[in-house]
Amino acid sequence: MAEPRRDEKKKPPVLPGGRFLVVEARFYNSIGDMLLEGAMRAIGVAGATAEVLSVPGALEIPIATAIALDAAATAGKPYDGAIALGCVIRGHTFHFEIVAGESSRALIDLGVSRKAALGNGILTVENEAQALERADPERGDKGGDAARASIALAALKRQLGVTNEQS
Repeated sequence: MAEPRRDEKKKPPVLPGGRFLVVEARFYNSIGDMLLEGAMRAIGVAGATAEVLSVPGALEIPIATAIALDAAATAGKPYDGAIALGCVIRGHTFHFEIVAGESSRALIDLGVSRKAALGNGILTVENEAQALERADPERGDKGGDAARASIALAALKRQLGVTNEQS
């Protein structure tokens, strides 16, 4: 398997004072814990803060994200970005394809339609061993990767002068 391209000399994205939403599916608690640990670590390194919402599974993540983004904007406290965390492990039925594809599609639709700085950290794997490898902050760190993606997009929005009210 090819290794992902990672530039170790590149500084992680920073967004001091940034405010992020993390929506996590708690279907697999141990995997969820690792994804959340990696995301929170990356958010801390960026000088940002986060609020965490938990939902039952991956299909609920886009819906909860949309609800929370609306509620925060209505309250006058919009988020700079959102991070989706969860895990879908292939089983013996077609359900895997539906959950993996539809949760991803809904997140992309949400991000594009709202110009939201959204990081997708929903793992789609063949088995628990793959999930543990990818979720572990000391190995795959996909929770951290999703947070860094959201932070980078939020920083881009700031750089280009796009406010959350315009999203």
